[in-house]
Amino acid sequence: MNLDLLVTNLTNPTLLFFILGIIAALIKSDLEIPESSFKFISLYLLFSIGFKGGQELAHSEIDTEVVLTLLFGLCIASMIPFYTFFILKRRLDTSNAGAIAAAYGSVSAVTFVAASSFLEFQHIQFGGHMVAVMALMEFPAIVVGVLLIKKFDDHKEEKISVKTTLMHSISNGSVLMIVGSLVIGYISDDKQAMDIKPFTTDIFKGFLAIFLLEMGITTAKRFSAFRKNGWFVFIFSLAVPCINGCLVALASGLMTSDVGNRFILSILAASASYIAVPAAMRLVAPKADPGLYIPMALGITFPFNITIGMPLYYFLVTL
Repeated sequence: MNLDLLVTNLTNPTLLFFILGIIAALIKSDLEIPESSFKFISLYLLFSIGFKGGQELAHSEIDTEVVLTLLFGLCIASMIPFYTFFILKRRLDTSNAGAIAAAYGSVSAVTFVAASSFLEFQHIQFGGHMVAVMALMEFPAIVVGVLLIKKFDDHKEEKISVKTTLMHSISNGSVLMIVGSLVIGYISDDKQAMDIKPFTTDIFKGFLAIFLLEMGITTAKRFSAFRKNGWFVFIFSLAVPCINGCLVALASGLMTSDVGNRFILSILAASASYIAVPAAMRLVAPKADPGLYIPMALGITFPFNITIGMPLYYFLVTL
């Protein structure tokens, strides 16, 4: 792996703000982002990447490669929770195994944002259809996770239908915002879309830095709840995303030679959801412990991906 690339990634201002957030929480600073402001920033980031993706998609030809990439993303999101569930089931109960498997099969929109910034720094473009791939990968993992819980849970007091699960996944705020923005960006008039370009592009990295500051604070606060579950979940949080990302980085070369698209597919496979999946699991798997699967995704996997993972996957797709 290129050491200069790793150092450059570690000195990225947005990542440094994430580290500042961790430091602030560790020294018990009163630094915080108001919840209403944080929610606005979250929605803004989803809106921005969705809208820009829709604009790119509108100017892209829907060819065989695009269709194959979409199908590949759906396969990844369905396969990862299936195999990880049985690994987790060896140490954890069914509900927690299903929730964690769903989180690691689904994707992190924030990691996607960080990955797009990484590629921008490398002056590498990726297809607008990759936003659609990310949106499509949100809910299959949730459905597979719930089906596995329903199949292997011996205490089936609460029965939630697959249809209810699917509708809840699609109507989740983060999914709806990014899919809706993608569609709006796709159908918008080019000249009219240019009027909001300063809002969707110019201030994006500033908002991302503030968002990651809050992510750092949240990560440090939740990490103590995670530590009590031992080394198994810690190793899982590092090894499984790394394996998924590396395998997809290599396998994606069979479909496309585009470095940007292969890199995005890798980071999507390696990421874990800590927004959409927790929201869905509160409804369909109330016995699963959010104090376990949220810190795994947010406290271990997310920092790993934005520090070491992205340079590693980039190295593999450029071999």
